[in-house]
Amino acid sequence: MHTVETRLGPIDVLINNAGIMWVGPFAEEPEEAALRQFDVNVHGVLRGMKLVIPGMRKRGRGHVVNIASAASKVAPAGEATYAATKHALHGYSTAVRAELRGTGVHVSLVMPGVVDTELAVGTATGPTRRLTTDQVADAVLDVVLRPRFEVFVPRQVAALTRLAAVLPGRARDTLHHFLVPDQLAALSDRSVRAAYEQRTRTARHPEG
Repeated sequence: MHTVETRLGPIDVLINNAGIMWVGPFAEEPEEAALRQFDVNVHGVLRGMKLVIPGMRKRGRGHVVNIASAASKVAPAGEATYAATKHALHGYSTAVRAELRGTGVHVSLVMPGVVDTELAVGTATGPTRRLTTDQVADAVLDVVLRPRFEVFVPRQVAALTRLAAVLPGRARDTLHHFLVPDQLAALSDRSVRAAYEQRTRTARHPEG
């Protein structure tokens, strides 16, 4: 961290973009896969925030953009631990944002649907289209230029989460059934994710 700032100057914007995902029945998930997801998806992001925010706060300016997921607000079948990590990131970011109110340091969450990367291979998108990485990058740039806390990609996902929040239980379950993809049903061939999931268990700095 000190080396980076010595060479490049103070960090004004941090884009926290790290994540891995195991897909399958929760009872069959290897413990090492669950622990690895929390280490990368949650603790990796927390470490980044703890490293850069004190300096931003001291300077009275800065922006942390955490790349989360629509799974921060919904929980698809087959992604239990992944959804839990993204819910955790949402809660942590909300609390840190409250602590930073009035300091000049912004915290944002970008929550895309299914993006066309290796992380999502073999999974379904539900009623929305598979996103490109450029679409997510455009959303990140937009939130840096116009800071706000929650950004969904695509935007209609925001309407889904708001509607689900006010519906009674049975109606909410029905909405979830039709609009949130069931990844257990989608992943008919587990082998398509085997190489990716094996690598993310062992790689020191996984990407996805």
